[in-house]
Amino acid sequence: MSQSNVTSSGADHGTLKSYIVGFLLSILLTVIPYYLVVEQSLPTVTLVLLVVAFGFVQLLVQLIFFLHLNTKSEKGWNFQSFVFTALIVVILLAGSLWIMYNLRINMM
Repeated sequence: MSQSNVTSSGADHGTLKSYIVGFLLSILLTVIPYYLVVEQSLPTVTLVLLVVAFGFVQLLVQLIFFLHLNTKSEKGWNFQSFVFTALIVVILLAGSLWIMYNLRINMM
């Protein structure tokens, strides 16, 4: 395999090294939270926040190493569409939580 597997459209297909690094990071980011939960050596709130943080980092690893999301491919359109999608998801989640909170307050 060559160092850069970029097609004519600008899409990067990765190298064997990048797949191995992504795989090892994914395993590491799964094993560490599992160990923390099994040991239960931290307070529950801290543990939940750590598991969520590790999950977010794992999401980034999956996007970068396996889905090849970067700012270079296809003139940045992949990255821009991802940011737009993430923004819409955040708006929907925040709006839903806001509506549910207001319903709970008004129904009491």
